[in-house]
Amino acid sequence: MTTEQEGFDYSNLPDVELTEAAVLAAAREKTGLSDFGDEADWKEGFTLLLKGLNEEARLSKIGRIVAFGEVLRHLENRLRVTDDIKRNPEILQVKIEKPVFLMGLPRTGSTILHDLMAQDPDNRVPMTWECNYMSPPPEAATYDTDPRIADCVAHLERTAAALIPEFQAIHEMGALLAQECLMLNAFDFKSQIFSNQFWVPTYQRWVESVDNLSVYRTHKRQLQYMQWKNPRARWVLKSTSYFWGLDAIMAVYPDAQIVMTHRDPIKLIASHCSLISMACSMGSDLIDKKEVGEFWSVTWEKAMKKFVEFRQSGKAENVFDMHFAELVKDQVGMVKRIYAHFGLPLTAATEQKMREFIANNPKERHGTHRYTLEQFGLDPAQERERYRFYQDYFHVASEGQ
Repeated sequence: MTTEQEGFDYSNLPDVELTEAAVLAAAREKTGLSDFGDEADWKEGFTLLLKGLNEEARLSKIGRIVAFGEVLRHLENRLRVTDDIKRNPEILQVKIEKPVFLMGLPRTGSTILHDLMAQDPDNRVPMTWECNYMSPPPEAATYDTDPRIADCVAHLERTAAALIPEFQAIHEMGALLAQECLMLNAFDFKSQIFSNQFWVPTYQRWVESVDNLSVYRTHKRQLQYMQWKNPRARWVLKSTSYFWGLDAIMAVYPDAQIVMTHRDPIKLIASHCSLISMACSMGSDLIDKKEVGEFWSVTWEKAMKKFVEFRQSGKAENVFDMHFAELVKDQVGMVKRIYAHFGLPLTAATEQKMREFIANNPKERHGTHRYTLEQFGLDPAQERERYRFYQDYFHVASEGQ
């Protein structure tokens, strides 16, 4: 990885000390605050993440600088939001009612679905800029002109866009695009977002096993915080890591409306491995694709088993199953089916906005993303058998190789 791309030169930046003490001190200095909230919510994950970054991630100098900045940003958010809520306790009285959760494995259509539903003025989605820079709470009057939007654009330009410009062909990024709850979960340092950016397998396995009740209690406070001065009729939320906290989501949001997205696992596994390899290459020149393939194939098998067990349990009654093949045939038509299932109103004006979004955001406008299972040391026939239980249960058709 070169240190100078798109006009931003990392070689001129001093190296950093990627330690708990250093990053905590930097967060306190930048904010002038010291209360990170209850340590039981975040400290263990923070410690494990730093350990993984130092011992497993094989970071380059650029990687250490980027990782330091990412961890620092989430600590700053903790400090500022904790302080804001202490000074405005009425935030915790804001009601969160019937949120819509879009949950599925990566590359199953949840991103385009999220973006389309974000065109509805009644829907509130977490935007990338407000997840990156949470404080102060966004306000309705300045939501589209908030100066943090420009800050977020600059951040993206000097990190992923500069270091791995081809990443846009896999997963588009933008300050004004809807963001996954992975970013919100990073607040407690119990988030898969770090595993998507850096090679920290021990931390990822911990994320999969930890009790997520505190994560989604924090998540609800974050929604209350963001909604306080910019309310809408409902939240529409999306993540590829809800699997690790399905019971916790239902405990915190018993009236949740759930859309489960489905696609042939063979297609999504190869695509996700390609995404992970490219993202991790931003901070390391030592990415082993076969290691990536084996690890994430096992990870998504575990996730699919949790998916099936959750549905078998009957804990979620209001669920709509969306199949990728049907979404591709008629995107707006699929949204209309989802709205009808949950009894949500869809105006002609909103439907037109959705069609305009599709027209203005054609597929592969940032380039073509090519990948195969074999690139990651995975055998297609073996992978097909690995995930057959999922395809059988949800009647997911194979797309072929």
